[in-house]
Amino acid sequence: MPLSRRLLLLALITGLAACSTPTAPVVKIPAKPKIAFALGGGAAKGFAHVGVIRVLEQNGIKADIVTGTSAGSVVGAIYASGVDGDALRYRALRIDEADLRDFTLSTSGFLKGEKLAALVNQQVDGKKIEQMPRKFGVVATNLDSGARIVFRSGDTGTAVRASAAIPNVFQPVTIAGKRYVDGGLVSPVPVSAAREMGADIVIAVDISAKPVGKAAAGFFSLLDRSLSIMNMAALAQELKQADVVIRPNVLNIGAADFDERGNAILEGEKAARAALPQLKAVIARWQQQHG
Repeated sequence: MPLSRRLLLLALITGLAACSTPTAPVVKIPAKPKIAFALGGGAAKGFAHVGVIRVLEQNGIKADIVTGTSAGSVVGAIYASGVDGDALRYRALRIDEADLRDFTLSTSGFLKGEKLAALVNQQVDGKKIEQMPRKFGVVATNLDSGARIVFRSGDTGTAVRASAAIPNVFQPVTIAGKRYVDGGLVSPVPVSAAREMGADIVIAVDISAKPVGKAAAGFFSLLDRSLSIMNMAALAQELKQADVVIRPNVLNIGAADFDERGNAILEGEKAARAALPQLKAVIARWQQQHG
């Protein structure tokens, strides 16, 4: 058979084979954004974070990145360690306030904070920050320079203790020769930290007390109000960088009202449910833009 005819026959056979092979449908998998939960400070009002996380998880919205300030760093540490929303609620309702009190006579604060650090390390099974299943950042304030720091490694309990060291209540925490206090002074809701850690979508949870009406009597209430007034500008700067802001209605819960933890959790759940349509729209829009 001449070469030209053999080549023609080969081409014909190849073409028929190609025609007979069905083409598999292309299944397009939606892009998955890196979602961050930025959890703000607010002492006992921080239990609202638990309710928010629980409802978001129930609706398929889970964090890849968690950042926390003060009370938010406590809840954030436990969540970042791999605990789900239901287990987080179970644990929160069983924390004994006595496990956090270690009084001392000092002009820099009447609570040491060592018990808080120990409790956090026990809750996270001794994991260091860099060992967390979810990327975790703890925000604190350098007492001497006023600069913000985001702890991304090291002892979890110590970093959380620093983040929650409310001035004149908890003693400052020394880490690597530097003193740190409450992260809420410079970053009340740590949205910028979440962005720096690679978040595509940041869900901010703001539980700060708004300076509206007459402040309740009592040391903690007045301190909570004072700190809120001081960091209003920092709060606004952080929240404008968030994609969604969830604000549980915890204004009637005092900074030291541990007995109200159940109500705080419920308010967190209600606020999260109300935010679900907006959240799903934000995620869908991101997926369309990055599909």
